[in-house]
Amino acid sequence: MPYDPLVDQALQPLAPDLHSASAVAILGIIALAVAMGIGRFAFTPLLPLMLRDGTIDAGTGAEWAAANYCGYLIGALTASRLSRHLRHHLGVALFGVALSTLLVAFIQAAWLGAALRFAAGAFSAWVLVLASSWCLAALARRQASHIGAWIYTGVGIGIALAGMLAWLGGHQPARLLWLELGLLAGIGAVYVVITMPASSNLLSSAATTRASMGTPRDHFSLVICYGAFGFGYIVPATFLPQMAHEQVADPLVFGLTWPLFGLAAALSVAISARLLSAVPRRRAWAAAQATMAIGTGLPVVTHSLWSLVIAAILVGGTFMVATMAGLQLALELVPHHPTPLVARMTAAFAVGQIAGPVLVHLLAIKRVAGLDGTALASAAATVLLIVTAIWIWLGVDHDSSSPSVADPQ
Repeated sequence: MPYDPLVDQALQPLAPDLHSASAVAILGIIALAVAMGIGRFAFTPLLPLMLRDGTIDAGTGAEWAAANYCGYLIGALTASRLSRHLRHHLGVALFGVALSTLLVAFIQAAWLGAALRFAAGAFSAWVLVLASSWCLAALARRQASHIGAWIYTGVGIGIALAGMLAWLGGHQPARLLWLELGLLAGIGAVYVVITMPASSNLLSSAATTRASMGTPRDHFSLVICYGAFGFGYIVPATFLPQMAHEQVADPLVFGLTWPLFGLAAALSVAISARLLSAVPRRRAWAAAQATMAIGTGLPVVTHSLWSLVIAAILVGGTFMVATMAGLQLALELVPHHPTPLVARMTAAFAVGQIAGPVLVHLLAIKRVAGLDGTALASAAATVLLIVTAIWIWLGVDHDSSSPSVADPQ
């Protein structure tokens, strides 16, 4: 992305400790680790443990998951209004993630748990949109866009940390793990708020107006493909540990699937940032989506533990590459004011991930060719991912000269 004086003006003045591009990247990594690894995905490794403890039943677990997805959708739809006073709103969202996670440890009523998961989802979407937009613009201003991909390792790192905590601490009551994760999220929130400069708006009001005048108002295919990606990954992202639990009761065994998912996500982003410098972003996105289709299709063929481990690696190893490439493509398409497009893509993603568990629930009592609801939803996800991967490869609102996944300049 070319250097933009509007963004340069908007990012002044900067706090002394944020003069380095690496400090910006670290801030983004921690923000996304808190928002996504804990706010969005902490429930996934804790669900089997809560079922074990009798804290909730399977139906309540589905309701809590759906509440988080709905909150994520609402957060995505409202995030574009928060680009002014960004530091304040980002701080509120991060502390909201921490508090809504911590309080799960103390609630008794199931509806309160659903409300807290709804809030965590909304706050997580705010953080993803605001932190991504600000960090990528800040790095572009420093002519360091080539390290922008690294901020998305934060999602995988957060997932891996939450998964490791649930894995190694699986002997503890799930309520205690919620408390530990909430405190961990609070520490990350404090770091981001203290480190981020007081003046962190993406653009002034006048600059936003001027930028919007030259901004394409609708990137329909980009938004649709990103929504399909949300639908495709969510079934394994929600049910992998539970499916593994059905095979092995020991939490030290079935709990390992989620840390592997997060570790694969973090490593895949790091590898992409270093090795895919010559690959156009939309091609990287298409390849990631096609590989993910293999991961979602494998459990349809067999529910064995080894297939679930491979699925965790394939889906975990591609979903953040797709996220990274898609959001960087949005920044390139709308360099002056990316927040609205990023928010629309995130909203479509949220709709897709709501549709996944809903489809599992609707198909729960049906069996087709011996496949249960989870397998049927996984099959649908596989087909949709393959179709949209082809669409992305052929060109999504972009031409073949798209810059590489690791370098949006």
